[in-house]
Amino acid sequence: MNAPERPRSSGYADVDGLRLYYEIRGTGGAPLVLLHGGLHNSALDAPVAERLAAHRQVISVDLQAHGRTADVERPLRFERLADDVAALLAQLRIPRADLLGYSLGGGVALRTAIQHPERVRRLVLVSVPFSDAGWYPEVKAGFQHLGRALAEPMRPSPVYQTYAAIAPHPERFPDLLDKLGELENRPYDWSADVAQVTAPTLLVYADADAIRPEHAVQLFQRLGGGRRDGGLDRSGVSKARLAILPGLTHYEVFESPAMPVAVEPFLDAPEG
Repeated sequence: MNAPERPRSSGYADVDGLRLYYEIRGTGGAPLVLLHGGLHNSALDAPVAERLAAHRQVISVDLQAHGRTADVERPLRFERLADDVAALLAQLRIPRADLLGYSLGGGVALRTAIQHPERVRRLVLVSVPFSDAGWYPEVKAGFQHLGRALAEPMRPSPVYQTYAAIAPHPERFPDLLDKLGELENRPYDWSADVAQVTAPTLLVYADADAIRPEHAVQLFQRLGGGRRDGGLDRSGVSKARLAILPGLTHYEVFESPAMPVAVEPFLDAPEG
């Protein structure tokens, strides 16, 4: 991807004690809210936002403690981050939007569709489990080491360098690692909640993802897909879609050019 242009506009929304940073690119179509993965931010993901903004308005958000959004004295929880997204849409006077979330941001997008269904037109979940059991055991074991001890080894990484350049309090990077580690080590299971999702949903995974393929299929089925033959008349085609992108990992899929290619036809499809 080419270097992204500056956003058309940016600002902060005051929600639940946060000054939630957002930036807007593109115009036209249904607005798309882009929610980053853990330790990422709108600056790191700007090339993806720029690609998606070619034909639509894209609103990139820095979630609590990430990027330009300063942390506050509350733990990281998917449910509260989802409330933040819904409150942002209300402040921007956007009744309904499409949501695209990756990994951590995908969990937030899914919870937004569960908790605030009236706000979500279409939902795209990239490499997202619906329970902590969806991760491979070795990934869950790695989460146990996610904390401030990694701060110093991560200093050369783009993740840290970007955080240090734009965060209101760069010295709090170890705190972010602690909070993210605490979140990722919490057990959760949204099996029952997933059935409440009403928005048409596209699931995108890598074929070498950190999430087990059978878990991805289970989520697809819980959303109504993969239950029967689609039929010559397409009567068995559900509102859920599943894309498995070949030759990619969890850590590459979001930034791969294949991701927008899979996502854009879904977003552009006529409603109904």
